[in-house]
Amino acid sequence: SGRVRFYVDDMERPLYDGEAEPFFRRPYDVFSEIKAIDQERFRSTVYQRDASYAPFPFAERLRIVWTGKLEEIHFYHIQVRTYAAGTAVASFRPDDIARYKDTIDQVTSALNGPDARPLAESSKPARPIEITLAPGEKREALRLEGPGALERFWLRLEADHLDAALRQTVLNVICDGFPRGQVQSPVGDFFGAAPGVNPYRSLPFSVREDGRMTCRFIMPFEKTLSLVVENLGGQDVRLSGEAVPMDFAWDERAMHFRAGWRVDHDLIASGEDVQDLPFLLARGKGAYVGTTSILLNPATPPASWGNWWGEGDEKVFVDDDEVPSIFGTGSEDYYNYSWSSPDIFFYPYCGQPRNDGPGNRGFVTNFRWHILDRIPFANSIGFYMELNSHERTPGLSYARTAYYYARPGTIDDLRSIKPDDVRELRLPEGWQPAARFGAENSVFYPAEDVITDRKNTSLRDGRLWAGGRVLVWTPQKPGERKTLRFLVDKAGKVGIHITAALTPHSGKICAWLEDRQAGAAEEPLEINLFDPFRTLLRTYSLKPVDLTPGEHVLVLEYKGTDGPTARPEIGVDFIWVQKVGESS
Repeated sequence: SGRVRFYVDDMERPLYDGEAEPFFRRPYDVFSEIKAIDQERFRSTVYQRDASYAPFPFAERLRIVWTGKLEEIHFYHIQVRTYAAGTAVASFRPDDIARYKDTIDQVTSALNGPDARPLAESSKPARPIEITLAPGEKREALRLEGPGALERFWLRLEADHLDAALRQTVLNVICDGFPRGQVQSPVGDFFGAAPGVNPYRSLPFSVREDGRMTCRFIMPFEKTLSLVVENLGGQDVRLSGEAVPMDFAWDERAMHFRAGWRVDHDLIASGEDVQDLPFLLARGKGAYVGTTSILLNPATPPASWGNWWGEGDEKVFVDDDEVPSIFGTGSEDYYNYSWSSPDIFFYPYCGQPRNDGPGNRGFVTNFRWHILDRIPFANSIGFYMELNSHERTPGLSYARTAYYYARPGTIDDLRSIKPDDVRELRLPEGWQPAARFGAENSVFYPAEDVITDRKNTSLRDGRLWAGGRVLVWTPQKPGERKTLRFLVDKAGKVGIHITAALTPHSGKICAWLEDRQAGAAEEPLEINLFDPFRTLLRTYSLKPVDLTPGEHVLVLEYKGTDGPTARPEIGVDFIWVQKVGESS
C-alpha cells in the first residue's frame, strides 16, 4: 500500500511518483520508452513474480520516500549495490531504455532461453558421463586436470523407483584434494526441483521433462576436479550425462564452487516455538549465490491460510555482524513471491517448481539464485531461516541447500550425508482435511460419498488424496454431467469449494449450483484441470451464495481437454461447504 517517490542524484522532480505496488513489481512500465523493447519477454525475465530486477544506476545518491498509513500492512525489500570509490557510474534516465534496447533484448533473450546457452565460452569438447551404481557403491564419474573449470554439465538418472533414486544418489564434486565434496548433495536436490522430476527453467539450473538436469554454475579448480557419485539406496542406478570443461586462469582471487545440503526430519513446525534453521555457517572468504528449500509438509487444513509453513524470516550474518545484515519478512518474500501462493512458477532467479497442495500441503520446493545480488563475505557468513508455521505441525521434513563460492581454506559446518538423511519420504496415510483457519466453519464431503451416478467413475488410491483415495470420472464426450448432493443445516451465506486433481490426463469442467449459476456475471465457474507434467491437488471456489436448509446440488459438466490424452479424466477428491455469513 501507499505511494513512492524516487529520486536519483540531485533531481528536484521525482523520477517516479505513484503507487507503491507497481514500483516494486514493474517500475519501468511507467516510462513510455519501454515500448522500444520486447516488453513481454522483459516482464517474464527482469520482472520475476513479485520482484523486479530492473536496475536504477545512480552516480551520487539515491532517495526513496514511502508515504502511507503506518497501521496498514506494508512491507518491501530494496536492494542496493555500491561500487568502489572512483568507479564510473552513469545515472539512470528513462531514455536509456530506448538507447540500450538491443542490449536489453539480448539479455532478456539469454535469460529466457538459458538451455540454448548463447553466452557459452568453452570451445572444448564435452566429456561423456556413463556409469551404473549398485546399492552402496561409490564411483568416480568424471575427472578433469587443471587449472581449469567445469563450465556446465547435465545428468540423467534411470532406476525402477526414480524419485527414491534422485534423493538417495549423492553427487560429490571434489576439487584440489579437498577432504570431501565441495558439492555434496542428493542429485535431485542439487538441481533444485526435488523430489522427483519437476520441469523448470532458470539461469543456472534447468530440469527437462525427460529427466535431463543441467547445471550452469561455473566450477573453477587449480589442479583437479573429480565428480564422484554414491548410491545410498537399495536399487541399481544408471547415470548418464556430459560435462563441458573450459580454460580458467587460477590465481589468488579464484574460488571453488560449493553446494552444501542438509536435512532435518520429524521436525515440529510451530508459530509459537519458532526455530532458526541453519542453512550455512562458514568461515573464510567467498560469496553466497543461492538457496533451495525442499519440504514435506503434512499440515491438515486444506487452505494456504492454515497449512502455510513459511512465515519465518531469513537472517544472514556477514563477517562481524551482531545483528543480521539481511533480516527478511517471510520465507516466500525471500523466494520472490508472497501470501503463501500455491502456484507453480519459475523465472531466471526464483521459482516454485513443486507444490502438491491443497494450499501448501505436501511436497514443496522453492529456489532463489543470487545472480545480481550475490552476498560477499570477507571472513564469515551465517545463513538461517526461521521455521514458522500457521499451526503446530509434527512430522515436517525440511531439506535445504546453500550454494556459494569460497577461497581454499574456507571451513563450514556441513556434515557427510548418511543413509538415514536420504530415507524415502512419504505423505501420511489417510489424511483428512481439518476445518481450521481458512477452512473454519466447513463441512467436507468425499466426492465418492455424494456423487449421485457412479457410471464411468472409479477410485484411485494415493497418499495425496484425502482418505487415501480420489474419485476419477472418465467422461466419454463433452457435455456429460455429474451431480453431487450435499446438505445445509441452517440458512445463510455459504461458499462451495471443489478440491480436484490436476494431472497430465485431466480435462476441463464447468461447475454451478442447481439453477443458481455460480461465478462472475452469473456464469458457471470454469476449471481447467490439465497440467502437462505434475499431479497436484487444488481448490476452486464458487461465488458465495445464500442457501436455505436442506439438500442442494452441485453440477459438474465436462468441457473437453487441452491435453493430448486419449482417455481424459476428471479427479474430484472432496467438496466442502463453508459458512461465511448470515443470510442477506
